[in-house]
Amino acid sequence: MVQKDIENKIPIYKLKKTDEVIKYYDEWGVENKYDQDMIDWKYSGPKETVEVFKKYAENKDIKIYDAGCGTGLVGVELKKFGYNKYDGADLSQKLLDLVPKDLYQNLMKADLNKPIDLKDNTYDAVMCVGTFTFGHVKPQALDEFIRITKNKGLICFTINEGIHEEYGFDKKIEELEAHNKWKKIEFFKSDYIATKDVNAWLGLYEVIK
Repeated sequence: MVQKDIENKIPIYKLKKTDEVIKYYDEWGVENKYDQDMIDWKYSGPKETVEVFKKYAENKDIKIYDAGCGTGLVGVELKKFGYNKYDGADLSQKLLDLVPKDLYQNLMKADLNKPIDLKDNTYDAVMCVGTFTFGHVKPQALDEFIRITKNKGLICFTINEGIHEEYGFDKKIEELEAHNKWKKIEFFKSDYIATKDVNAWLGLYEVIK
């Protein structure tokens, strides 16, 4: 497979350390440049993911955890379809400060590479869009997502195509299926950030407990 030159198109993909990522996002959030860039780049991840999610999550009163919520782009899409009970978590407080007021029930600052400070089976679903990417959250976060999700709950996520194999997401997903931790509902290549020629795998899995 030809390696796309995406690091030069999206500078944050070059970062490796958590503190570097926090600093970059904090600066990206100044004057809400982050949201403007997402519009300019035609970032379709949140819209595309929620459109897949809503096909299987018919109950609009379910409790949803938006992991790596940023400025709330997934929350905006969830609201369009009538979902009203969702919490958001992100590494950058600056981006959390830009989330529209009253969009989420709760907002939490969290490093998703570490254990999530929540009880088992807290949520009916987890959304994770744009967070499994270069220098960001690693595959072991999927274990935590399953832990905090109820039996038969849904986990819907994107994985940047450039790290799917490099970071071991392919093996982690297979391992979780082999151990009957979840079962695949959908998994396909999405447009993600078409203007930058950056694709992502979009997955939707049902938790088994």
